[in-house]
Amino acid sequence: MTQIKSRHRKRRKKKNIFRIIMVISLVSLLGLGAAVSYFIYQLSNVTANTQLELDRGEKSERREVAVDPSKDNISVLILGVDDRDGDLRGRTDAMLLATFNKELGTIKLLNIPRDSYVEIPGRLNHDKINHAHSFGGLDLTIETVEHLFDIPVDYFVKLNFVAFVEIIDALGGVEVDVPFTFSEMDSQNNKESITLFEGRHTLNGEEALAFTRMRKKDPRGDLGRGDRQQQVIKGIIDKGASLSSIGNYGDVMQSVEDHMTTNLSFGNIIALHSYASGLNDIESLSLAGNDARINGVYYYQLHDESVNELSEIFQVHLGLKEAETQYETEYNQYDSE
Repeated sequence: MTQIKSRHRKRRKKKNIFRIIMVISLVSLLGLGAAVSYFIYQLSNVTANTQLELDRGEKSERREVAVDPSKDNISVLILGVDDRDGDLRGRTDAMLLATFNKELGTIKLLNIPRDSYVEIPGRLNHDKINHAHSFGGLDLTIETVEHLFDIPVDYFVKLNFVAFVEIIDALGGVEVDVPFTFSEMDSQNNKESITLFEGRHTLNGEEALAFTRMRKKDPRGDLGRGDRQQQVIKGIIDKGASLSSIGNYGDVMQSVEDHMTTNLSFGNIIALHSYASGLNDIESLSLAGNDARINGVYYYQLHDESVNELSEIFQVHLGLKEAETQYETEYNQYDSE
């Protein structure tokens, strides 16, 4: 009888422990669910408050019908504006073009050097690509990129330095590889107030901004700057995709609402979640060119063959044409394996 009672007590203890574990798990799940629900609620509100429709309407003139990120391949132009007043005007200091292939679940990312010497539609002479925003705002900037690569630009995201710094700080910094030690100005243009040392480091917002802005001290010029910008973008994506950062999303959302505009809707952003598995494998691309001085002004002279190759890469990735060059044929074979 004593043994039977002992076994009953053990069973009751096991049941109690099991119940406690179940209760803790349920509370945890409910807490996580509440956090996620609140995050989605915030994202919905912020997205609505940052919406800006382009003069062209909801679709590119290079599209027959408007695209849907939940089922179509799309392109997104990310613009960083050197602005601290919140009106998001002025020249674009950073310009990144991303294409998303729905079937493959892949992302290609290109940094477009701000001094690229290009044709700006409607302008008499070629000029720096970052001047397009000053001449004609978002629509002309997007039209210039579309003209350069002969592809539609479906969506845009535009933010200023303040958002950049605050978002990175809210996420607890980003981890990058600093290629060499250098000093750079901060967001208030205080000269060489930030020094970054060679090696792997977690940078705060101001440091990350300095990391992405520096160009003249980089022996690779705009190409080196583009690589650093892509490192930071990937770092932000990596941190932002982590549930451990969800407690900081309130700060991120506030900064986004105050210092960013986009034509991506809440539904569009949710649809992009399908690319989450490929976020750690974004393919970085670069534009080949050379430094040039034209009428005493510095430009980055793009190589025609590089522009043409990237044009085809983007067109194939967006499903607008079949692969023709050896590069894309080999790439598609590799992806299918």
